[in-house]
Amino acid sequence: MTDTPPPRGLANRSSNYGDREFALYLRRSFAKSMGYTQAMLEKPVVGIADTGSDYNNCHRTAPELVEAVKRGVLAAGGLPLAFPTVSLCEPSLNPCSMHYRNLMALDTEAMLTAQPMDAAVLVGGCDKTVPAQLMAAISSGTPSVMLVTGPMLAQSFEGERLSACTDCRRYWARYRAGDVDAGKIAQIEGKLATTAGTCGVMGTASTMACLAATLGFMPLDAASAPAVHADRLRIAEEAGAQAVRLIAKPVKPAALVTPESVENAARVLLSLGGSTNAVVHLAAIAGRAGLPFDLDRLDALSETTPVLVDLKPTGEGYMEDFHAAGGMQALLWELRDLLHLDTPDLDGVKLRDRIGDGTHFVDRRIIRSRENPISPVGGIVTLRGSLAPDGAILKRSAATPALFETEARCMVFDGLEDLARRIDDPELDVTPQDILVLKGAGPRSPAGMPEAGYLPIPKKLARAGVKDMVRISDCRMSGTAFGTIVLHVAPEAAVGGPLALAETGDRIRLSVKDRRLDLLVDEATLAKRRAAWKPAAAPARGWDRLVHEQVTQAPHGADLAFLRP
Repeated sequence: MTDTPPPRGLANRSSNYGDREFALYLRRSFAKSMGYTQAMLEKPVVGIADTGSDYNNCHRTAPELVEAVKRGVLAAGGLPLAFPTVSLCEPSLNPCSMHYRNLMALDTEAMLTAQPMDAAVLVGGCDKTVPAQLMAAISSGTPSVMLVTGPMLAQSFEGERLSACTDCRRYWARYRAGDVDAGKIAQIEGKLATTAGTCGVMGTASTMACLAATLGFMPLDAASAPAVHADRLRIAEEAGAQAVRLIAKPVKPAALVTPESVENAARVLLSLGGSTNAVVHLAAIAGRAGLPFDLDRLDALSETTPVLVDLKPTGEGYMEDFHAAGGMQALLWELRDLLHLDTPDLDGVKLRDRIGDGTHFVDRRIIRSRENPISPVGGIVTLRGSLAPDGAILKRSAATPALFETEARCMVFDGLEDLARRIDDPELDVTPQDILVLKGAGPRSPAGMPEAGYLPIPKKLARAGVKDMVRISDCRMSGTAFGTIVLHVAPEAAVGGPLALAETGDRIRLSVKDRRLDLLVDEATLAKRRAAWKPAAAPARGWDRLVHEQVTQAPHGADLAFLRP
């Protein structure tokens, strides 16, 4: 007796009306109404998740990428069928895009699972999109290829190169400090993002692209090719062909997410000086595969992983420079003795073979050698202590070393409205030595864990020349940001974590050396505050209510608990 092969193409995941032959007959009938021949409808199907949206500037090239994917699928013998999903763009969403990452993952998983397809290509790029799509692929089990939209190009303006969004923040800080006037900042506004693509620095989008390539979901050069480069379209065509190969030799996405591959991704994150957001996303991706993500292990890796990539916000270059300098192949070659080299990609090619034999070109101005790193240690550290018993992180590669050992009075802001109302008050009792604290902005809060951890320097201090202060919060910051900023404090204030008990005038101690973050308040005082603390009311309905009831804390990826295995 032989096993019946699983159905493919339009017969895959057939509807059921009690008569499966009728269900397929009906499906083919409706497909033929779109002009497909019987021969086309008998081919295996590659679904293409299309995240193009008029609200998403990062995905402006999605239509031509989808067409290039279709070319690759057709040439390889498959039938390409594109379908829309939720599209996330950081500046366009309220309260923030992170609040909807899990909604996109749920939507994408449902479409990957419910529609007839044998493999998929996931077209995305903007910050939360790539993790959402990888989370969905892992949970659905559909063999999937990642195709990122790619970074924008930097443009010359008055003798300097600019690109979103590190330069956005730099100029805005100068505007707040009074160094740039209203006319100049309005002019800069139209010069920061002048081509299609994701942020042109090593922000979250580019960091996640590099991690997706490291995990094996796309070729190494696909992580960095600019959005407007012809290479990006050729990569898209190859993604379609690779998806067809996956039909003949299926690879479940979870098979690429192993303890070894996740550790490789963590090494790459640290060596890139990459986005702190990637810590939350990598924890969520690992969690979907049933793997823990250990912040203490991340910290240990950071002590033996050098920062080698000279890109903003840690360095000076842009993503197009990284691509031209040798990109991921050159970086992974430098890190090869620190990596698990037997981890495979979608075609089963091991990492040791993907990175080659060292004969590739590398531009040492952008990708440093191990003997000449940007920093001998990794870009991110983990902190624990009485203020963050479950952990917090700090991007030391983009921080001010003179502030690494600080004990000071804190100025506390109870949520984003309080921050916006008081931060620039000329009467605010704040000094450059104080620690700024924002609470009530974590994953369970109504704010949805926004990129607000980059608290602005109070205007009166900025105009006095203050460039950096210690800032602490339970939310995130943009991967394009910089400063001595402690993030993802867990448990967050909204669930009654110690951060909820901090008050203006308390003293806090930060020690990067000891990896400590402590609230220096006696237990009796904290007990009184704890007894008086009350959680905010749950949202009445909809997605907000589901997030409130199900979202996990940052160390677990801020995923929805019921979506984890």
